[in-house]
Amino acid sequence: MLTIAADKLSALPMKHLLLALCLPMTLAQAAPVTYQIDPAHTFPSFEADHMGISVWRGKLNRSSGSVVYDKAAGTGTVEVSMDLASIDFGLSALNDWARGQALFNLASKPATAVYKGRLATPVNGVPSKVEGELSLNGVTRPVTLSISALKCVPHPLSKRDLCGADAYGSFQRDDFGLTAGKDYGFKMDVQLRIQIEAVATE
Repeated sequence: MLTIAADKLSALPMKHLLLALCLPMTLAQAAPVTYQIDPAHTFPSFEADHMGISVWRGKLNRSSGSVVYDKAAGTGTVEVSMDLASIDFGLSALNDWARGQALFNLASKPATAVYKGRLATPVNGVPSKVEGELSLNGVTRPVTLSISALKCVPHPLSKRDLCGADAYGSFQRDDFGLTAGKDYGFKMDVQLRIQIEAVATE
């Protein structure tokens, strides 16, 4: 931390004195902060077409990752790892189907999907997009998410900074080699929503 001896402070002109006193606070506010994702409050969800006649909705019950956020600049990075084995449509038979050979084939393919991106396009100092890449089924493709909400508050228990956000976007699942149902008229577009809460590590 920057410190200035008391005798040096007393010799400074008033405007310089105020600047010296405010400088450490300004530096602290500008520093990026690392946040750990809270898995009990973070549930990526999705919507997918069923034969063009209905929409299947589900979520991933286990996720982890981190966020680095510079509030002063409105920039940072995000990394979210999603456990595909935790997929939950609300129907056990459908969950088993998705884990099996027809879709994710978790016995031989990666069991984790990872989204990595950078916070971008600040509006009034708050990022409005995440520009990144989704790694799924052994394939990595660019996916941009729009941020509909982002807010930080002191955690009521730990008093550490707590940030929450909701980001959404879409991708074509056949771009990742996930073509189940395509021959039967299933649309390949998947709506992805990552609702996240993360706590500052210190």
